[in-house]
Amino acid sequence: MRFDDRVIVLTGVAREGQVGEAVARAFAERGAIVALLDREAEALAARAASLVAGGYRAFAFPCDLTDPAAVEVVARTISAAHGGQVDALVNTAGGFAMSGSLAQSDVALWHKMIAINLTTAYIATRAFLPLIRAAQGSVIYFASEAALPGGRAAEMSAYTAAKSGVVALMRAVAQEERDHGVRSNALAPGAIRTAANVEAMGDKTHYVEREEVADTILFLVSDRARAISGQILQLV
Repeated sequence: MRFDDRVIVLTGVAREGQVGEAVARAFAERGAIVALLDREAEALAARAASLVAGGYRAFAFPCDLTDPAAVEVVARTISAAHGGQVDALVNTAGGFAMSGSLAQSDVALWHKMIAINLTTAYIATRAFLPLIRAAQGSVIYFASEAALPGGRAAEMSAYTAAKSGVVALMRAVAQEERDHGVRSNALAPGAIRTAANVEAMGDKTHYVEREEVADTILFLVSDRARAISGQILQLV
């Protein structure tokens, strides 16, 4: 699969060893122009510089993904630079935390899980949707096994609620944008082998590899998946 000169926007890609890093590199290696968004400006610049050093086209746009005005500015900048079109938005921004029992849970953690997992995806989608319509492109979301029927929700209600909201957002976009040629899908992976997960859970856990996640996203964004929208792909 090639993505020569296609513009791919990815959120939450600053930290080394995370899934966004692998997805960005996979697109860049196949000819895409990757626009990287994250609030961690220094780390984001390092990710973009690493890709550029490899001969790829990557641009860093530091911004707070929960700030609609900031994301709108980035969207306008990318629109002006690339003819008003974006071929795909990949929402990898997010995070996980156990919240404990609902009765003892921290309200601040609830708001954090909603903000970094759901609000970021909503704001980025809203800002870039006109550009994705112009390209008849694709939006990718990250759900979770926890948000699927039968998934474990105990002790992590905040995270599960946020990811369930992501699933609802994905379905809304798929239904609303079908006539505009826009596709919307979500991945629901188990634990991904990221630097943070390995540090937290050790190396004996069964992980989904970052490269497997990247390959699935490449397929969903490609022309081969033109008939696929509104779906949740579980990775185990």
